[in-house]
Amino acid sequence: MSDQARSAARRSGRRLEILTLVWNVIEAAVALGVAALTGSPALLGFGVDSLIESSSGAVLLWHLWGTDRPDREALALKLVGYCFLALAAFVAWESVGAIMGREAPEPTAVGIALAAVSLVVMPILARAKRRVATRLQSAALEADARQTEICAYLSAILLLGLGLNALAGWWWADPVAALAMVPIIGVEGKRALRGETCACTPASGEES
Repeated sequence: MSDQARSAARRSGRRLEILTLVWNVIEAAVALGVAALTGSPALLGFGVDSLIESSSGAVLLWHLWGTDRPDREALALKLVGYCFLALAAFVAWESVGAIMGREAPEPTAVGIALAAVSLVVMPILARAKRRVATRLQSAALEADARQTEICAYLSAILLLGLGLNALAGWWWADPVAALAMVPIIGVEGKRALRGETCACTPASGEES
């Protein structure tokens, strides 16, 4: 890839990460605010997930705005991996706590709307990030794209859980579904820490 094309790809990556940061800050504010009003553990977990993904986006923004060096790529990938593991631990903690405490949140139309919008936005962002990751041969950006994709899965789980709670009164639906996601998130975190996330290149270097 030419230097000009690489610079253009890095600019695209920066724009995507800025968009991710802005969206996740808004998403976190709405989710945490509604969770405080309704007592929804699912919305609380979703809000914290948005904050964790914001941290991942900030790491990638730091990487893409810096010099194009393999050591920065490897460090960024590890930090994203730690974000994955933090997310897995939090989702597990919140889900088990909700099930053991038999916490039945109030139905919330705002929460359902937030989950539905996120379910549309996150896959679009993930696909765009993956295209840029392939152009840059960036394992760190590929890992961040995967985390954005997992956020879409969590949006679907949140939507299902809030919907079942609102329509059928099944308070346990969202924590049980969220627990099923924990192993997937944990495996992705371990793969990122080992540098195995991106199939296009090893984490130790990039195509020049």
